[in-house]
Amino acid sequence: MNIGEPSTITIPSVDELAQELLIIQQSGPRKIAIIGTRNLPLTHQQLVEMLSYALVLCGNQIVTSGGANGTNMAVIRGAQRANSDRLEIILPQTIAQQPSEVQDLLIGIKNIHEYPDRRSMTLADASKLCNHEIIDRSQQTICFLFHTSNTLIEAVAYAKDHRKIVTSFYLD
Repeated sequence: MNIGEPSTITIPSVDELAQELLIIQQSGPRKIAIIGTRNLPLTHQQLVEMLSYALVLCGNQIVTSGGANGTNMAVIRGAQRANSDRLEIILPQTIAQQPSEVQDLLIGIKNIHEYPDRRSMTLADASKLCNHEIIDRSQQTICFLFHTSNTLIEAVAYAKDHRKIVTSFYLD
């Protein structure tokens, strides 16, 4: 907030706080959605890969998408190293529509969902639906984005509207 700007802080309701507390207190592994930008620098890719690896080693299930370079490939690489059975991939369209390096990375992963009926959609529209499904299948969402990443900003808002624990890492 800038000085002189009116406050835009919203105070959560008691029900919202109680639900978040319940989720936080739940013991055991969680289903965690990790989504983010394709424009992720190499050092950040390494950090995301390490995060994904550690989350899976702790018994969590990771839900992510395909996508060239960037966040999703880093998540997939990390989860695969730890235990590919704890990785679920929701593609925006089909495996054949993924870049060849992503297709190669997906070999041997059992839990992949693809959507041939979205072949004719723009990638942006298919990605929006994909992000919603990833979020719906999880208890918690982690997102790596820029302040100009409109599709991801919308996904974060969607996750918050659906009372998910959300952690956003802004890269700018």
